[in-house]
Amino acid sequence: MGKIGSDTKKYWEALKEVMDPEFPISVVDMGLIYDIEKNGGELHITMTYTAVSCACMEWIEQDIRHRLLQENEVQAVQINVVWDPPWTVDRLSPEGREKLKYWGVSSK
Repeated sequence: MGKIGSDTKKYWEALKEVMDPEFPISVVDMGLIYDIEKNGGELHITMTYTAVSCACMEWIEQDIRHRLLQENEVQAVQINVVWDPPWTVDRLSPEGREKLKYWGVSSK
């Protein structure tokens, strides 16, 4: 998980409601979210994907925007997709690992 400041903790929690369409876990537990910064009514999300060719990029970004814009003080959401550092399974949260194991996607 990325940097969680006291001013962004609620947004990290909100993004736990946004599920990865390919795996039954949140984008936070997948480790796709690298950072959340708040600047007035605007949130800046830094994130990545598991692969450059991820077919679900647009859906995930729409879901992230949709969820965060439900917060009264959020007026805009900017998403910056980065590939460095690349996503690896090490980015999975402990909860994400358990969920993948439960669903038979991973044995680790």
